[in-house]
Amino acid sequence: MNESAETLESSRQRMKILITELTHGQGLSPTILEGVKLARADKDLPRHPVLYEPSIYILASGRKVGFVADRTFVYDPNHYLVLTVPLPFDVESELEQDAPLLGISVRLDMAVVVELASKMGLRPSVGEIDHNSSVHPSPLTALMCDAAVRLLRTLRSPSDAAILGPGIVREIVFHALSGPHGHALVAMANKGGGASKIQAALEWIHREYAEPLNAPKMAEAMGMSVSSFHHSFKEITGSSPLQYLKAVRLHKARLHIKYDGLGAAVAAAKVGYESPSQFSRDFKRFFGHPPTRESVRREALIGVDGAEDEFKSSSPRFERSFPGLT
Repeated sequence: MNESAETLESSRQRMKILITELTHGQGLSPTILEGVKLARADKDLPRHPVLYEPSIYILASGRKVGFVADRTFVYDPNHYLVLTVPLPFDVESELEQDAPLLGISVRLDMAVVVELASKMGLRPSVGEIDHNSSVHPSPLTALMCDAAVRLLRTLRSPSDAAILGPGIVREIVFHALSGPHGHALVAMANKGGGASKIQAALEWIHREYAEPLNAPKMAEAMGMSVSSFHHSFKEITGSSPLQYLKAVRLHKARLHIKYDGLGAAVAAAKVGYESPSQFSRDFKRFFGHPPTRESVRREALIGVDGAEDEFKSSSPRFERSFPGLT
């Protein structure tokens, strides 16, 4: 093992110790630093739907396999995940020699991406949107892992987290931009580019999912033809706009049932469904069980990614671009 590999392994071991110290339950939990979450699972988790927010996801132990459309990807202690858009997909989790799965998630703030990309002299490449441009497992470097360790250390203290944490988060984003898939982040940050327009459409969906939305309406707002919008949307998310909207509505309804105690019919109406029976059919087809069983399953699958279902906009500039949206 060379010096770089030894440094990386040493940092991974420190990550395990720190995440174990900082987590007190299973699932994905918020920390004292906004946008930073810690993940822990003490058992293998079967394939299940999740909704990730744009983030950098680093695992210290364990392994996750993601499924988007016809694509399968893996992130593990050797590969961190860069997710450039909020994305519904399926994931399964595997432990490492009966040790818990441990990881850290850092939400991507596109304002920070834009600033750093500009200072680094990075420019979006000209051409079509890359296929599967939203999900990128990348080799974990010693520099990225060391930054994650230092970020975890700040989480021991509110003052350290508040003062030092944001700078280390920027450093982690810098390393992602410097990595093999930094171009995908730059493309999303390129206001007016095709990828950025789809990002704006996704932001719109996550704010207005309960309202009547359709591809022609969104395409017109983005200044794209319906066919171009549909093609670009599927290239980035792996699904059509209608399929994506349905997935977001179902995830939001699931949260209302699990955490707000709403009944299925009320949750359905709250996310934009007009027919409770159609909602129940879609929910069972999507999650594998009826909505009436959701509260029972919450305890049975406590280690499921949980709060990863929640998406919070990280790009205020899109709110300014579409002032009618809230």
